[in-house]
Amino acid sequence: MFIVNSYSLAILFCFITMLCWGSWGNTQKLAAKTWRYELFYWDYVVGVLLFSVISAFTLGSIGTEGRPFLQDLAQADSSNLWSAAIGGVIFNASNILLSAAITLCRMSVAFPVGVRLALVLGVLVNYFNAAKGDPLYIFVGVAFIVVAILLNALAYKKAQTDKKKLTSKGIFIAIAAGVIMAFFYRFVAASMDLTSFAHSQAGKLTPYTAVFIFSVGVFVSNFVFNTIAMKRPVEGNPVSILAYFKGNFKTHLVGIVGGMIWCVGQSFSMIASEKSRCSHLLWIRTRCHPRFRFMGYSDLEGI
Repeated sequence: MFIVNSYSLAILFCFITMLCWGSWGNTQKLAAKTWRYELFYWDYVVGVLLFSVISAFTLGSIGTEGRPFLQDLAQADSSNLWSAAIGGVIFNASNILLSAAITLCRMSVAFPVGVRLALVLGVLVNYFNAAKGDPLYIFVGVAFIVVAILLNALAYKKAQTDKKKLTSKGIFIAIAAGVIMAFFYRFVAASMDLTSFAHSQAGKLTPYTAVFIFSVGVFVSNFVFNTIAMKRPVEGNPVSILAYFKGNFKTHLVGIVGGMIWCVGQSFSMIASEKSRCSHLLWIRTRCHPRFRFMGYSDLEGI
């Protein structure tokens, strides 16, 4: 399988991750002109799963280092497979709630509140699970993030000029998404041997297998989460599954491409994590840092 063996290449992969995670939201905006987010989300998860398969049978199966995808999948312990899948289920639950929050209070509020909260809680969960680093710097950083969440909400409220008002329901859903999102990464990381991808422990997963199983968890759980979202939408009338089949090829393709773009970022962050240790913090950082929201996460109409 392909393995990142240099720090500079790992940083390049992290940069690509930033572009992917900062730009897939544009596809949801594009589809939203004629397509409910619940319908878009079906295509999105198909795109996530599709790219994970392509990645597994290409980058995950070439080269002489490490275990190729099928061999790695065959030797994996069931506990590690379940761990990666549970990470996908947790992520999907949080991500679909975040998408719902966007419909109520726009990206410029939903993402900073939900994702920064996930960062705060994720740092605490992972630190107390395996304490690493200087706690002073870690918790001072967490305090700044909390302040940033509050200031973002105040700035949005002050600058708001349209009729889309902040709702307590939207904020509550964004908070719920952030709380759930804080826990997904530890399950995916626990399924892999992060110390050596070339010589992974027996039973552990390579990044390609972990991303594939993670994506399966996302896809399967979507039949539960998105069905509920369609029957009990946060805004508007319930949506029938029959409406999904009324979309044209271009509309479906937009959602699939959006999912593939996100999964490119997920795959590259995991592949680079051995050298850069960037995957979890980068995942959060690129979704809430203002330098990267220009790629699609800042709602320019709302703030």
